Amino acid sequence: MAIVTSTNVKNTASGVRSSGAEGANRVADVLLLFLGEDDDLGVTQIARALDQSKAVIHRVLQSMLSRQLLVQDPATRSYRLGPGAAALGARALRDCDLRVVAEPILRDLRDQTEETTTLSQRMGLDRAYIVQFPSPQEIKMLVEIGRRFPLHAGSSSKVILSYLDEPDVDTVVQGALERLTPNTVIDPQDLLRELQVAKERGYAVSRGERQPGAGAVAAPVFDHADRVIGAISVCGPQQRFDEKTVVRLIPLVCDAAQRISEGMGWQPRVKGKNVGLS
Repeated sequence: MAIVTSTNVKNTASGVRSSGAEGANRVADVLLLFLGEDDDLGVTQIARALDQSKAVIHRVLQSMLSRQLLVQDPATRSYRLGPGAAALGARALRDCDLRVVAEPILRDLRDQTEETTTLSQRMGLDRAYIVQFPSPQEIKMLVEIGRRFPLHAGSSSKVILSYLDEPDVDTVVQGALERLTPNTVIDPQDLLRELQVAKERGYAVSRGERQPGAGAVAAPVFDHADRVIGAISVCGPQQRFDEKTVVRLIPLVCDAAQRISEGMGWQPRVKGKNVGLS
C-alpha cells in the first residue's frame, strides 16, 4: 500500500490540473488550426504546426473524433471539423447578436470622439439605423432609428453597398437613384467609382449626401461568413468634419468596425477586406 501524505496529494492534484490544462490547450489549438486556409489536415501537419510529437497529437485527435469534434476521411486519413464542432459554432452564432456586440464598442467610440456613433444593419437593398449613442455636445447629429434608407447615399450606405455581390450592386446603381440632397451622387459611373474607392480603403466619408449639413465617417461590419451585414459611423455637423478631423476619425472607426466584425465571428485572415487596416 502506498503512503499518501498531504504533499503527495497536493502534488498529485497539481499534476492532474497541469495535465488537464495541457490537454484542453491542445484540443483548443487543434480546433483553431482549422480556421486556416486548409479544410483538411493530417497528423503530421498538425504536429508540426503545434510543435508536438505525432503520438501526442494522435491521442488528442482520437479524443476529438470520439466526441465528433472532428471526422476522418478514410481514404486520405486526414481530419476535418465534425458535427460536434459545427453544433458549437451554430450555438455561438445563435447567441451572437449584432446589437449586443456593437453597443459597448460604439459607446466607447462616442466617448473617444465626442460625436454621435451609429450602427446600421443591412436590410435587403436598404439599411436602417438600429443603435445610436448621441454626442454629449450641445449641437449634435441624431438619426432616426428603424427608418430605412437607400444604399446609394451617405457613408454608411456606400460602405455596405461597396461590399455587396455584383448583381446587388448593379440593381442599386442601375435603379432609380433618388437625389436626397444637392450632394447626393446619382450618376451611376460616379457612384461606381466611389464604391470602388470605399472598398479599397475599407471606409467611406460623406458630407451632406443623405442629410444636409451632416458629416460622417463609416466602416463596414462583416459576419462569420464574410458577408457585409451593416456599418458603423461617427457623425456630426458637417462643419466639424474638416479634413484634419476626418483623418483622425478614420482609424478609430475602422478599428471599432473590425472589433464588432470579430465579435460576429469574422476572421481577420480573410483576404480582400481592409476594415481596420486603413
